[in-house]
Amino acid sequence: MPRPPACCDHRRVPGYALLLLPSANRVYTEAAGSIARAELRVLGQTVLGGRVGEIAETVIGGVRYVTFEAEPLDAGQIAFLSVLSSGYALFERAGGLMRPVCLQPRAAYDDDLLTIQKYPGKTNEQFTRLLLNVTVLSSAFGPELLSRQLTVLDPLCGRGTTLNQALMYGYDAAGIDIDRQDFDAYRAFIRTWLQRKRLKHHVDYDGPVRRNGKVVARRLQLSMAAGKDAWQAGAAQSLDLVNADTIRAAEFFRPASAHVLVTDAPYGVQHGSRAGGKGLARAPLDLLTNAVPVWASLLRPGGAIGIAWNTLVARREDAAQILADAGLEPMSEPPYLGFRHRVDQSIVRDVLIARKPG
Repeated sequence: MPRPPACCDHRRVPGYALLLLPSANRVYTEAAGSIARAELRVLGQTVLGGRVGEIAETVIGGVRYVTFEAEPLDAGQIAFLSVLSSGYALFERAGGLMRPVCLQPRAAYDDDLLTIQKYPGKTNEQFTRLLLNVTVLSSAFGPELLSRQLTVLDPLCGRGTTLNQALMYGYDAAGIDIDRQDFDAYRAFIRTWLQRKRLKHHVDYDGPVRRNGKVVARRLQLSMAAGKDAWQAGAAQSLDLVNADTIRAAEFFRPASAHVLVTDAPYGVQHGSRAGGKGLARAPLDLLTNAVPVWASLLRPGGAIGIAWNTLVARREDAAQILADAGLEPMSEPPYLGFRHRVDQSIVRDVLIARKPG
């Protein structure tokens, strides 16, 4: 009797099959399998204690899945799997059958907090979630990803995609960006969104920051909660947004105040700094050289920095060396080398994670 084709192979393989979330971004969809495998490897090595075995892309019934070997996972371990950025549905494989496993997505608010904003250069929401996941998992606070109200700082926050993902996870969010237009756009969006959703919130401050009689920045500080009960219980989240140069971040945020820093470094197109009083600098290595020591001072011991950048304008080795020179420990193990993917003809994006000792 002929052997069935691979897509119909019903051999008994213990483990799970992860159906990938469809993406509106065609290029990202093409790379989703390899990126999902890398994210799953990081999760398996950190909070799942090595319980994830061989990982592969497998076609089952004509549909592509990411499959992995593992003994039956308990509810807590399934909860960690539920945060995977590309996860759409999970199935346990046994005896040629696939049993649905209920995922528990972490979402404090409606998903339009992430999707409603549309503008050129916006980072793919799935990738933002991946970058936040991998950074938290790589920190000393990874085991508390689902249980602790962490503080996430994006030192090049643009129009707030990372901040919104942090808020979705129930975290506190802080960001700084030099672009006034981006600051105004995100400020207007988040205030309008909170009012439209009728969510409990309080604007603590919204206006200029003055030093020695001069305006040195603009700032929005507010507190918010997903529901009335959380608000009354004192479980509000904070959002702190500053319009200023990222190399001055230490003037606005306390030392060792963030559990993780998550950001897109300049792709040669977006973001920048005015170091030296000159025009807006978009060269990523120049910006990182000036900014990383400041960012490292804002990170708690055991915290981690996650940076996405365009490999066509900066080598991984050079960026990693800047992080190491600031006293951080870049992650160079195989799971962290699987995130490289093409965004368009001028951008090949990768992820670099570094941890602060302690």
